[in-house]
Amino acid sequence: MGARKKLAAEKRKEAKKTMYFAKLQDVPTSPRKMRLVVDMIRGMEVNRALGVLRFSSKAPAARVEKLLRSAIANWETKNERKAENGELFVTEVYVDGGATLKRMRPAPQGRGYRIRKRSNHVTLFVGAKNNNEDQN
Repeated sequence: MGARKKLAAEKRKEAKKTMYFAKLQDVPTSPRKMRLVVDMIRGMEVNRALGVLRFSSKAPAARVEKLLRSAIANWETKNERKAENGELFVTEVYVDGGATLKRMRPAPQGRGYRIRKRSNHVTLFVGAKNNNEDQN
């Protein structure tokens, strides 16, 4: 590995130490459906976001709720203290498309229709209120 590439990798590694996030990969839901759920909580205070996800009727909400709880636990572990009420916010959330399984469904007159079973990857960042103001 070259010196420049190594320095960039070390810089990225140091930056990750101050980030608090959780990832969920290969979720068998289409990215479009997942984005509808994720858009509801983007920028929200963590406890309020958990409430919104708990009472949402959308199926992916349960997985995003579990992911949010994981990100909160990561924050608490790295800071070695409990998150106080109103301190943590969902700073950044994004959904990327994952692998697509291609299947065939029988159709009339000997044809076959293609079915795409999509999946996605979700990344959720949480941060304290003062860090959120510094970034903006």
